[in-house]
Amino acid sequence: MSSVRFPAIPREKMSAEQVALYDKIATGPRAGVRGPYNALLRNPELCSLSEQLGAYVRYRNSLPNALKEFAILITARHWTAQYEWYAHRMIGEKEGLSKELCDTLARGEKPKMDADQSIIYDFTTQMLKKHEVDDPTYARMKDRFGERGVLDLIYLVGHYCTVAFILNIDRHPLPPDATPLPNL
Repeated sequence: MSSVRFPAIPREKMSAEQVALYDKIATGPRAGVRGPYNALLRNPELCSLSEQLGAYVRYRNSLPNALKEFAILITARHWTAQYEWYAHRMIGEKEGLSKELCDTLARGEKPKMDADQSIIYDFTTQMLKKHEVDDPTYARMKDRFGERGVLDLIYLVGHYCTVAFILNIDRHPLPPDATPLPNL
């Protein structure tokens, strides 16, 4: 793979707006500027809006944390977004996702899941593969998580599709100790 397309911007070459955004992201719940934010800093307005939307879908979304991370991993696997997978697998396992579930998903296989995971898996997979969701799957999601949960999942997956695109197009590197997702 070729080199990163959006190399880090040295602080002394950042505009005042970029420095303020960098510092806001670095000192917020993400505790650092990683993933898509280095690329996004090149457009401060877009970076700010993306950071706000990302903070909502990740930290204030109505779905349980483990299910949010599961949906992010399904999305990362769909797009073979290596860094997104690497970062969110660690978070997902801390939130209670099993190593076996993650390993199975990494291989592109349907994992053994509990009832809530099954709802998230079916809804997310249909969105990504069919670009729609059938009525029974929609009803299961709405009955279990409400309309807010349906919208929160849609936006979560949409946001992380965008993150996957940024990371893949940037060729964002994995740390040396990371295990890459296999090609499917």
